[in-house]
Amino acid sequence: MRCIHHHSTDPYFNIATDEYIFRHIKEDCFMLWQNDNAIIVGKHQNTFSEINYDYVKEQNIHVVRRLSGGGAVYHDMGNLNFSFTKTGKDSNMMDFEKYTLPIIEVLQSLGVDAKFEGRNDISVEGKKISGNAEHIFKNKVLHHGTLLFSSEMKNISEALRINPLKYMDKAVKSVPKRVGNISSYLATPISIEEFAKKIMDHVVASNPDAKMYEFTPEDLEEIGNIRDKKYATHEWNYGYSPNYSFKKGIKTTGGTIEMNMDVEKGIIKKVKIFGDFFNEKDITEIEEALEGTEHNEQAIRHTFSRFNMGEYFRNITEDDLLEAMF
Repeated sequence: MRCIHHHSTDPYFNIATDEYIFRHIKEDCFMLWQNDNAIIVGKHQNTFSEINYDYVKEQNIHVVRRLSGGGAVYHDMGNLNFSFTKTGKDSNMMDFEKYTLPIIEVLQSLGVDAKFEGRNDISVEGKKISGNAEHIFKNKVLHHGTLLFSSEMKNISEALRINPLKYMDKAVKSVPKRVGNISSYLATPISIEEFAKKIMDHVVASNPDAKMYEFTPEDLEEIGNIRDKKYATHEWNYGYSPNYSFKKGIKTTGGTIEMNMDVEKGIIKKVKIFGDFFNEKDITEIEEALEGTEHNEQAIRHTFSRFNMGEYFRNITEDDLLEAMF
């Protein structure tokens, strides 16, 4: 087993690293890693319906879709992530308890009463401290999980706080749960770096064939290619979302606006705008221009730039309209 302590904190690069290991390294692997502020959404989720878009934009939080299913999770530097990849004899590889056991053993050795609960969580005193997900292809499994060590709880709650009335779709929805930080349950305080070392030491000691591994320049170059071509793209992170309908109303100085959109593969297919605002020109021109535009701020601003928006929405700014679209 190759054991890797990966020191990149770039969320796009790190999610690409998981895929690179899964697809290109034949040996079983274990990896520890951390992300800078990010929301990591499950493969089958509607990204916009999982995030508080305004807060995410304001706080410059990265949003990345991962390879595995399950719900959305928040990462920051107070969160430690772990990944296992393993090749088996058949496709019946899904086993959350097996891959969380080494983590639970370390936590219990530190006096933390950690338990595997539900489908895929590690909990302490009824609070979730670890969420886990798996991706299986043929006879190989990628298992990865979060470990809330000293994360900023306000960011977790705000970044993942969404209005369920805005989106109508069939995407997998995250289930909110009470969460806690591991550091709160430690009798003797340790740093997240010390915690990571204890986990790595335990995994190495528990696997006779384990050996530490450093990525080669060739590895890093290929991971960078996967990052740039897939995980850093709007097409993957947002456009891959299942088709959805969007509805949101806001109040502005120029009146109320209600935005209704149907979105397919990240592209706005149908738009209808309602409200009690005043206008000089027919807003049908704006609605038709938005059809075929990506549901992202840059693309929508580009479409708006073709018009004098004040003639269509009196005393309503472009920013107001964008607020109504996310």
